[in-house]
Amino acid sequence: MKSIMQWLSAALITIWGLVKKVLLVLDAALHTIEKFILKWAIIVISVMTFGNVLFRMVTGGSWHFAAEISRLSIIVASFIGISYAARKGRHISMSAFFDLSPKPVKKVLSIINPFVTAIILFVVCYFAVLYTHGIYQSGRTTAALQFPFWLMVVAIPIGCFLGGIQFLRNMWVNIVNKEVYLAQDKKDYNEQ
Repeated sequence: MKSIMQWLSAALITIWGLVKKVLLVLDAALHTIEKFILKWAIIVISVMTFGNVLFRMVTGGSWHFAAEISRLSIIVASFIGISYAARKGRHISMSAFFDLSPKPVKKVLSIINPFVTAIILFVVCYFAVLYTHGIYQSGRTTAALQFPFWLMVVAIPIGCFLGGIQFLRNMWVNIVNKEVYLAQDKKDYNEQ
């Protein structure tokens, strides 16, 4: 009986090690994809805005597609940016109470705040999925490019879901570590 338990324990440890490696590889890939999407979204916004101004100055007319492409890029940058900001601990926060609190209160807040934020993001994700599905069913397209509008807003549920995952991760980092973390790799600046 003891050898079976030892074997089972060793097998579970091995499986957990493999799962952990796979998750780390997936996380690294997701981080790379997020950075790529955000970089290109910002570049596209800049090119569309600047290019349209130059085109208008030279020809007197505007690019008919610039507003649609800019809007798509802004939506993508905003919502994919939620996950990236949560991963890096650079999200907007009202931290006056947190900063003035003693360490035990900070520790509790560093667990509760990401949890509540993740729940809110998952709820918004649910409604964004319903919204995106409704747009998909309507067959709505953009005016200038006739681009399916649901492809423009699909970044909303994806970004909210990934952001919720990142905030749960931030919560977990604070549960398993003694120090207070703002993100997975970012300790509270008052503790450094």
